[in-house]
Amino acid sequence: MSGYNNVKLSSSLPQLQNLIKKDSSSYTEEFLQQYHHYQSVVRVFKLQPDKPSKELAELVMFLAHVSQCYPTHLSAFPQELKQLLLCHHSVLNPELRMTFCKALILLRNKGLINPTDLLELFFELLRCQDKLLRKTLYIHIVTDIKNINAKHKNNQVNTSLQNFMYTMLRDGNVTAAKMSLDVMIELYNRNIWNDAKTVNVITTACFSKVTKIQVAALKFFLGKDEDPKQDSDSESEDDGPSARDIIMRYATGKKNTKHKRKLEKAMKVLKKHKKKKKKELFSFSAIHLIHDPQDFAEKLLHQLERSKERFEVKIMLLDLISRLVGIHELFLFNFYPFVQRFLQPHQQEVTKILLYTAQATHHLVPPEIIQPVLRTIANNFITDRNSGEVMTVGINAIKEVSSRCPLAMTEELLQDLAEYKSHKDKNVMMAAKTLINIFRSTNPQMLNRKDRGKPTESSRDARVLEYGELDAKDYIPGAEVLEDEKSENEVEGEEGWEDVSLSEDEEDDGEWIDVHHSSDEEQKTGEENVKTLSLEEQKAKAASISISRLFTQDDFKKIRLAQMSKEVRFASSKVQKRKNIEITDDEANRGELLSLRDIEHLHKKPKSDKETRLATAAAGKTERNTFVRKKSRLNPFASTTNKEKRKKKNFMMMKYSQNIRMKGKRSFRDKQLALRDALLKKKKLLN
Repeated sequence: MSGYNNVKLSSSLPQLQNLIKKDSSSYTEEFLQQYHHYQSVVRVFKLQPDKPSKELAELVMFLAHVSQCYPTHLSAFPQELKQLLLCHHSVLNPELRMTFCKALILLRNKGLINPTDLLELFFELLRCQDKLLRKTLYIHIVTDIKNINAKHKNNQVNTSLQNFMYTMLRDGNVTAAKMSLDVMIELYNRNIWNDAKTVNVITTACFSKVTKIQVAALKFFLGKDEDPKQDSDSESEDDGPSARDIIMRYATGKKNTKHKRKLEKAMKVLKKHKKKKKKELFSFSAIHLIHDPQDFAEKLLHQLERSKERFEVKIMLLDLISRLVGIHELFLFNFYPFVQRFLQPHQQEVTKILLYTAQATHHLVPPEIIQPVLRTIANNFITDRNSGEVMTVGINAIKEVSSRCPLAMTEELLQDLAEYKSHKDKNVMMAAKTLINIFRSTNPQMLNRKDRGKPTESSRDARVLEYGELDAKDYIPGAEVLEDEKSENEVEGEEGWEDVSLSEDEEDDGEWIDVHHSSDEEQKTGEENVKTLSLEEQKAKAASISISRLFTQDDFKKIRLAQMSKEVRFASSKVQKRKNIEITDDEANRGELLSLRDIEHLHKKPKSDKETRLATAAAGKTERNTFVRKKSRLNPFASTTNKEKRKKKNFMMMKYSQNIRMKGKRSFRDKQLALRDALLKKKKLLN
């Protein structure tokens, strides 16, 4: 009987596998029998490696599953499996090759293989013409590197893999190089390999001769960071109830204190759940981690000048170069004459090219380099022969360029553009007024006297900086609106707590006492105290406060509000009307890059032509067939009833029929009943 069981176990590998995992020592003999059988099958397989072998696949998966039970017997099994894949991966049957890879992944998950050797082998296998295999290997590589760096950064493994990937990016096989680049980008986006070495390895892919690899690297550097506001609520709503669901759940029932407390507790639990589910965001751009951005930008420009790629790829190269120049404040003087050739209204994607031109300007670029660009934009865009939208785009582009490099604007050009403030097109008029407002705060002397406006406190204190000059301060501007810590402590000591004894009359009167204490009043009194000080006294007070205390976020907010109020408060007027100024998110969180809306912004929506209006009207109309009752007939080819035939008959044929003649002779009650029956029938049909 025992011999029969042994034969049965030898033929059923899943059953033997299950028994070995429960008690490995009792089934050592059966395991060795299968292992010797595996060795003989492998020897036969090496003679013809291109033929499929289902028996070998089953044995490999069996040994991989029970490998942790017999570590001494299977010590050479992983290395033998890797050698088979390395030598014969190009001629192996796809199913057998996938089985070998799955067995190695299983052994790696059990910790029986060194991760460096296995991942290098998988990168070699990316050359195979098997899409499913490449996808499986890609998922495992990313997951394995993530697990390796889960608790702490494993620099030894990371360095060896990064060096190997650097060679893979220059591999002759395009598929393997592209997959290696995708792995590095995915690991950077997941905040695993977020160091400078990874970024600088990816920079080499921007000069690849293969368009796919080059575009993938360019998209990585041009990719935008995720907005934390968008991800705060959307992720956890799919997994659990939303805030609206909880509010609706507690909307019914008694409105007492206990009910309200339950609702507040449920909302706190939901908020805590959302915080747990929230993804870790990485808001630091990869462009900042490039070792030598000047050399990188020069090589990209040289490649762009000789490129024969499609126009979309050239636009991406322009975008990356402009970001590098603007963020790192590089000197790339050949870039501006190159872009100047494309500044024509009929040019494809001209608004993006204008955006990249403005993005590549900064205060360290010499004004004589930017002035030809401004003249080209003014001559090609801001003329009466162009439409209002084209003129608006041109003025917006000049506004963005001159706001980043104010010295490039000449007095003659500015006064010429300021005349468009009375243009008949509202978009052109508003764009010109926006340009005027910028120079009112930076350099009002360049404007005509009538365009300078009433001087504010900020424009009075403003000073035009020369080229290369820095306005370095040893204090925080605007800190004079805050109170010194010494004076605050003195005020608190003087006020203290007062003992209040209520009389009998006051005790009987149970009214509330209004206590006025708000940050707005503190800010108002602080600004009023600053007005009485001279300019030198304000600077001295700001310097003393900057040294004597540590600023909180509320203090910085007060300083910013006070600085913004200077821009709207006139310098000459004595009595001021209180203006509530709030800091919006757009003003507080404006990034270092421009958006396309800054160039294409139109204050008035343009009129649509006749074709657009007709298309909009047609889209709003519903088809009449939706309101017509569909005929429900079992057989659509069957004949109609006599009642249906009477409806289609000519009236003159039905004029003298009995039913028609009796209709006019009906009583009021009969008409009522007929109307009621008709309405009931209609209601029944609609439902």
